[in-house]
Formats: sequence, C-alpha cells, structure tokens
Amino acid sequence: MVSFAIFPTDKGISVSEYVSKVVENVRSSGFSYKLTPMSTIVETNTMEEALQIVNESYQILKPHSERIYLSLTMDIKHETGSRMEQKIQSVESKIGLVTK
Repeated sequence: MVSFAIFPTDKGISVSEYVSKVVENVRSSGFSYKLTPMSTIVETNTMEEALQIVNESYQILKPHSERIYLSLTMDIKHETGSRMEQKIQSVESKIGLVTK
C-alpha cells in the first residue's frame, strides 16, 4: 500500500488541475485507491506496482513543471486483500465509526 502526494510547486496556489491528472491515472490503473485531502492511497499487490504508479505520476507532471514535490509512505505486507478496509474496520471495531 502506498500513500503519496505529488504536485508541481511552480503553478500557483491551486494545483488541482495537475493533481486530477495523477488521480485519473491512478483510477485507470484498476487498483483500489482512495483520494484524501492530503494524499492518494493506492493498494497494489507488489512494491513494484506501487512504484510504477508513483513513477507514472511523476512522468505525467514532468512536462508541466520545473519542480515537483513528492511525499511517499509505504506499508509493505506480504498479503493481498482489502487492507485499506481492514485497517479502518480494525480501528472501528475498537472505537466505533470514524467517518461521517
């Protein structure tokens, strides 16, 4: 599972035009994903697939910017399945619903 934020730093205060191109690519990848206000989380089967998504995101932005910000966090577990949902359900089983 990879959580990443990537955007051009030289396009002003709003970069949603560029972020949406990245999210569109993630959506078309077929992997399970979740867009959050601060990052996009993608659940892949391998580290290589996760890194491919990140690299594709960079390649999408590269022609549009002289400087790109990238923050990346990975949770690598040798198990497949709906880990995003499992993590949320595990917390909710202890404290109740966490989303509105």
